[in-house]
Amino acid sequence: MAEKPTLVKCLVWDLDNTVWDGTLLEDPTVELFPGIHDTIVELDSRGVLHSVSSKNDHDLAWKRLEDLGLAEYFVHPQIGWGRKSDAVRLIAERLNFAETAVAFIDDLPTERAEVNYHAPDIRCYPAERAAELTALPEFSPEIVTVDARRRREMYQASFRRDAEKDTFSGPDEEFLRTLDLVMEIKRADQEDISRVEELTLRTSQMNATGVHYSDAALRALLVDPDHEVLTVNLTDRFGPHGAVGVLLLERHADLWHLKLLATSCRVVTFGAGAVILNWLIDQAARSGAHLVADFRRTERNRMMDIAYRFAGFADDPCACQAVLGEPAGEGVQRLHLVADRREGPTTMRLDSPELAAAASEKDAAARG
Repeated sequence: MAEKPTLVKCLVWDLDNTVWDGTLLEDPTVELFPGIHDTIVELDSRGVLHSVSSKNDHDLAWKRLEDLGLAEYFVHPQIGWGRKSDAVRLIAERLNFAETAVAFIDDLPTERAEVNYHAPDIRCYPAERAAELTALPEFSPEIVTVDARRRREMYQASFRRDAEKDTFSGPDEEFLRTLDLVMEIKRADQEDISRVEELTLRTSQMNATGVHYSDAALRALLVDPDHEVLTVNLTDRFGPHGAVGVLLLERHADLWHLKLLATSCRVVTFGAGAVILNWLIDQAARSGAHLVADFRRTERNRMMDIAYRFAGFADDPCACQAVLGEPAGEGVQRLHLVADRREGPTTMRLDSPELAAAASEKDAAARG
């Protein structure tokens, strides 16, 4: 079976004789090539970001993109007279994308060759292939999640948020309070599962174990009364951050077993991990349960290790762990915590389910 190509996360467009028919400086009324608008809109709906690397007058080119109804689709456009390889690599850097996830399309073989020479990991396409991009596997994710459909909106919101932070002179905690952050922790439903699987698969820096749970395994846990599959979403006054976390929790009578906690690296600076852990610890304390968390140290997840330790988890053995089987995955250890009541967050509003109440109802039902 052929290996699936790496998906393109951002497509960088040339403008003259690629997006539109002609050279803008020679004809200020240039029109789009047929099908270009539809291609850009379709890829955007799949979560592919668009940008521009064009040798052009910036103000003139951007005004033409606005008139043609395309300007809103392009993030971090680089319109000027420098090398296109520099522009494309800068776009990748600003988006925090690996160059293997970026593609470039241009009508001139010399420009494609220049990009290929200086940035060989960036895939280049001739302009005449623009109409077929939507049919190529590297532009066709198997599942398009809710977050993917609004990826551009989330990135544009993050640009506005970062710009305001750059001008804010107070402490970071005060800035967070100005954002009107709202964290929603909810029980996952069928529509959430694809995004949950994506988080368990792709998040490495803020992933407690690195264990991948398949779509089928997650759907089975959804209907298991002993398990909770919880998703975390974050929004603020600039817009949505999308799904930023997942918890997989198995509840025993006197022990809650946190099998997995994964959060997006995008929300580390908002203290999301600490808010999630403090909420879970408080819920376990209300239920009178200890907490045990699976954790596997890697070179990349040191921040998650710090989050667990700061929350109070330790290597101390406890008899409560006797009900647990072997850890899932090589190198996974178990961290223990005697749960205590915790205060809610001061920098955001938290909307969350009452797990303690559900656990009490389950225990009462078990006792008959």
